[in-house]
Amino acid sequence: MNSKKLSKLALLFAVVGLAFAFAPAAFAADGAEAAPAASNALANLGGAIGAGLAVIGAGIGIGRVGGSAVESMARQPEVAGQINTAMIVTAAMIEGAALFAVLGGFLAAIK
Repeated sequence: MNSKKLSKLALLFAVVGLAFAFAPAAFAADGAEAAPAASNALANLGGAIGAGLAVIGAGIGIGRVGGSAVESMARQPEVAGQINTAMIVTAAMIEGAALFAVLGGFLAAIK
């Protein structure tokens, strides 16, 4: 699978994960009195699926960043330090976004 398709797949997992995490809370606000147990179960399921998909998307993204960085260092060893620093900063930003997505999924599940 080429890198462009893998990037789109990672973005798709992250977006779908966030949608699953927050959609049950939006639907529960409409008529939560009708079936609170079903609404709570749907929120738990959506939060769990959303958190899992967000982590999968982040894992794919960090893997791509690491792989590209190693390939770049192999091609230009003289700038390996700069590439390593940029890779670590980018991976930390991806990890931070994944952490927020996971926490959002957990908050959707607990509400």
